[in-house]
Amino acid sequence: MIIPVILSGGSGTRLWPSSRTLYPKQFLPLCSEQTMLQETAVRLQNLDVGKALVVCNEEHRFLVAEQMRQLNMPADILLEPVGRNTAPAIALAAFKAVAEDRGEDVLLVLAADHVIEDRGSFESSVRELLPHAMNGRLATFGIVPTEPATGYGYIRAGDAITSSASVFRVAGFVEKPDQQTAQSYLDSGEYLWNSGMFMFRADRYLQELQSHRPDIYECCQQAMQVTQPDIDFIRIDQQAFAACPEDSIDYAVMEKTKDAVMVTLDAGWSDVGSWSALWDIKDKDSEGNVHSGDVMSYDSRRCYVETTDRLVATLGVEDLVVVDTKDALLISHRNNVQDVKKIVAEIKKQGRQEHLQHREVYRPWGKYDSVDCGERYQVKHITVKPGAQLSLQKHHHRAEHWIVVAGTARVTRGEEQFMVSENQSTYIPIGEVHRLENPGKIDLELIEVQSGSYLGEDDIVRLEDTYGR
Repeated sequence: MIIPVILSGGSGTRLWPSSRTLYPKQFLPLCSEQTMLQETAVRLQNLDVGKALVVCNEEHRFLVAEQMRQLNMPADILLEPVGRNTAPAIALAAFKAVAEDRGEDVLLVLAADHVIEDRGSFESSVRELLPHAMNGRLATFGIVPTEPATGYGYIRAGDAITSSASVFRVAGFVEKPDQQTAQSYLDSGEYLWNSGMFMFRADRYLQELQSHRPDIYECCQQAMQVTQPDIDFIRIDQQAFAACPEDSIDYAVMEKTKDAVMVTLDAGWSDVGSWSALWDIKDKDSEGNVHSGDVMSYDSRRCYVETTDRLVATLGVEDLVVVDTKDALLISHRNNVQDVKKIVAEIKKQGRQEHLQHREVYRPWGKYDSVDCGERYQVKHITVKPGAQLSLQKHHHRAEHWIVVAGTARVTRGEEQFMVSENQSTYIPIGEVHRLENPGKIDLELIEVQSGSYLGEDDIVRLEDTYGR
């Protein structure tokens, strides 16, 4: 049996401002109507696989659960208390399999934010690698390079394995090269891009990890000794995992094992690591432009323009990336987009919030959009999903007015409980215990006007919460 393990812990800083720490690129519909996480899950449908295991962090748990629910694809969701890179994350999944007496099952480890255009070639490669993984080898996917890329690590192919003309022993892993070295790799025909996708038995991975990085092995083993189910999630020992060293699977295991093999994969793969990479794989108009949203373009060529909320027009420009969100605008030459992470670093340094989350913030019960704010007021557009409810809560520093614009709200205010319908409103005084629910079949939408001396999100005292926050 194959156990899909989807790693969903990345932050996607190079795709800012669309990708934010609390809503990174794997949860965005960058290449289709489905998000990248959903595309990764759907990619498994024609393979003989078991229930997927998604490894993610605490902040993303409800996003993962909701996006998998939308696909009607149940998944186990294992929560990392802190990020420790891929070697420990995969170890958690392997220990879970061993604890369920499935140590000889094969883990198919995938990143949640990759594009694979040719699903059939991917499926064939998985089936081709399966017997090698079942026999104890640690397998990876080497991507046939299409250019001398300097943004990827490379794998050097060794001897072909007799049973297959496209499966090779791994002769070595190399770091991201400079342009001249990358060209020499491409010319030699011996090197492939390192995809970051893997296949191996759970017990074999743990054996190799214990041999080469016993410190990581022991921390992950201890962290998984006591797991706690929490709604749709699996929690591990936070203290034990926090003590785990940080390392990638490449450094910790794959570069050291003597049993590494790889299959060559030519399937339109991309890790969508920058806006220029997204421009590369998207359909373009006759002038080489890629547009998403309400865009007008005149005498502009080879540009990537994305807008979510308003009209963006370009005139007489070339090779630009323009990404407009509700609270931030990026304009860059396509050759400089790898440095977007420097902008993100400066935002953090200045103590701003635009790297952390969008103006529109998603919650397990729905979302809110901070429409306007001033010194003693804030206006939000709140959407509550059918059947969902906010926590029973109170605030020490703010009062709230709620005006329902669509649907019907069930409101708890102190000892009262009452319904508020479209075009009706209610008032929550400072310090009053309250709750908002949507008992209907359609989204509940309301305008919330907050007023008070402090309007931060940390002025929420939760007394009861369906979602265990």
